This record gives sequence, C-alpha cells and structure tokens, in this order.
Amino acid sequence: MREDEARRYFQQLINAVDYCHSRGVYHRDLKPENLLLDAYGNLKVSDFGLSALSKQVRDDGLLHTTCGTPNYVAPEVLNDRGYDGATADLWSCGVILFVLLAGYLPFDDSNIMNLYKKISAAEFTCPPWLSFSAMKLITRILDPNPITRITIPEILQDEWFKKDYKPPMFEEKDNTNLDDVEAVFRDSEEHHVTEKREEQPTPMNAFELISMSNGLNLGNLFDAEQGFKRETRFTSTRPANEIIHKIEEAAKPLGFDVHKKNYKVSVS
Repeated sequence: MREDEARRYFQQLINAVDYCHSRGVYHRDLKPENLLLDAYGNLKVSDFGLSALSKQVRDDGLLHTTCGTPNYVAPEVLNDRGYDGATADLWSCGVILFVLLAGYLPFDDSNIMNLYKKISAAEFTCPPWLSFSAMKLITRILDPNPITRITIPEILQDEWFKKDYKPPMFEEKDNTNLDDVEAVFRDSEEHHVTEKREEQPTPMNAFELISMSNGLNLGNLFDAEQGFKRETRFTSTRPANEIIHKIEEAAKPLGFDVHKKNYKVSVS
C-alpha cells in the first residue's frame, strides 16, 4: 500500500481508538480483519467481542484477561501481570501500521513460543522502502516497554502522522446515555470477558492453557530473574463441584481442614 494511503487509514484508526478510549472502552483485538471501510472509503472499527470497559479495571488500575490475536498482542498482555488497555491497544495499532506499509507481519513464527519471544523483544525489521519518519513512528509504537511507549497525544504530534491530517468531527448528541453505552457492551462483559471475580469456575482461554503447559510458561519470557517453583498439575473432565467434593471426602477423614472460596480450595 502507498505510504500516503496507509497514513490516511492509520490516522482514522488512531482517531477511532482515541474516541473509544475517551469513553472508557478498550478494544483488545485490533487487527486488519476487524477494520472495515464504508462506501466513502472511511475506516470503521468492528468486532468489540473482546472489549473491556473502564469499570472492569481491577484495584491495581489494570486489566488482567489475556486475550486477542497472537500476532497483534502487546508484550505486557502476555506477561500475565496486568496491563493498561489503552497502551495495549496502541501496540496493536502499531502492528497494523506495519502491515499496511510492509504487506506482512512484523512478528510471525510457526512456533508460538518463538513468536512470543519475538514480541517480547520487539524483534522486527522494517523493509527498506519505508521512509525514515514512518520507521521512526513504528519503532516508537512497538516499544516493548508500555511505560515508554508513545502515547496517542504524542502520535498526533508526530511528523509523519501530521501530514495531511484532518482532525475528526464527531457529532455529539445531548441525549447520550451511559446506560445505552454499557448495554452495547453487555454481551462482551457477561459472556466474553469478565474481570470481576464471581462465584463460578473461571474460564480459561488459549493463552492461559498454553502457559500452563509444561515448559511453556509465558511469564518466563519477560522475567529472567524469576525464581523457579516446582508444580504438579492435574486435569479432569469432571465438573468443578464434583472435584471439590471428592477433595473434601478424601481430606476430612485424615484431619485436614478444607477451605473453599470462589472455586479455589486450600487444604491445611
């Protein structure tokens, strides 16, 4: 794609994402497949199935559900220690910009662990046909450190981004109701992503299942100094209630105390 054309789409993408963030909405699965064009060639962001609302942030001010499309996911999302939704979305925007300009993914590997290593180290190379200012912006967005990663206000002042930029004109309606906004994302909140702790078994997505596999702990990719801890994991196809009941049956006759909370069990 020509650089001026890619710039126009990227400008619209940043405007749309910035608007979502200003309303407390974090997409968490930004990728070309979720970007549409209307009859006038204007970019539209779609598929908010994995989105989160600002009220889903935990006490530490971060989101904690590992989700998204692997090639577009920010390093801190894989780190499993919490992440800022806006900063993670911006990383995905950087990957999209790279794809628009280069025609291929910056991070790609048939081996999922090698892919995550490349993402965590921001290991990518820009093609030679990109302008210096475009490469500079991409490098600042694909910064593996979310603290030093460029922000949207800084992108709006970037030399490459500002060329032929036209600020968006959003129509504000006086009858906007926050309850209506929440209703739009209710399906996402209740069925796709739940940041609140509820009294039911916690579902696991593909990222979490991979990290529990022997030798595939994603956290080790981000913290070389992390101590090692031996763990033994068992899996079962039986319902959680039945498993907990069996643990109680086995532990109590032996004099152990069984403590249960939110489908977590400790035996002492």
